Amino acid sequence: MASIDQLKQDLEFNTNLFGHNLTFRSTWGIFSPREIDAGTELLLRHLKIQPNEVVLDLGCGYGPLGLAIAANAPQGEVHMVDKDFMAVEYANKNADLNCLSNAKAYLSNGLSNVPKNIQFTTVVSNMPAKVGKEMMSIMLHDIHEQMAPGGQLVVVTINGLRDYMKRNFMEVFGYYDKVKQGKDYTISRTIKQ
Repeated sequence: MASIDQLKQDLEFNTNLFGHNLTFRSTWGIFSPREIDAGTELLLRHLKIQPNEVVLDLGCGYGPLGLAIAANAPQGEVHMVDKDFMAVEYANKNADLNCLSNAKAYLSNGLSNVPKNIQFTTVVSNMPAKVGKEMMSIMLHDIHEQMAPGGQLVVVTINGLRDYMKRNFMEVFGYYDKVKQGKDYTISRTIKQ
């Protein structure tokens, strides 16, 4: 067993995401602190991004989705939000560490602190299984309101939430596309008409 001092040190790893070599630092208590989780990897394998996207990474953690997208959208901007202050701190550290000045993270419960004048072309999320139906409803309506026409929302969830996501996407956006279903995770996509 590691000593307490060792456990308190930042975890660091290198990985290739979305065609870019990135370095991440994280800490215990943040989701998947030692490696990129399988859901995030699956989402990135099936995501299409333009170089000038305006992106929201909802529930960003230490930033793997948002920063991989920022590396592929050098003329765009990536807003990363999380309700956990440590996740936000590490997402910003990782943006600096990887020289991705087009990405920034800030505290927000859903879209509550996201500037209302921004129209996103892409919103991504590694959706937690326990988000709750009320918060899910608030988030989807807020995303719809701040999404540019033709914009996409792409989420990864555990397979057990696939039908739930389909119902919610249909209710708010009127469109649902199951992009990919893996062994444990499903990539769901909707578009603002």
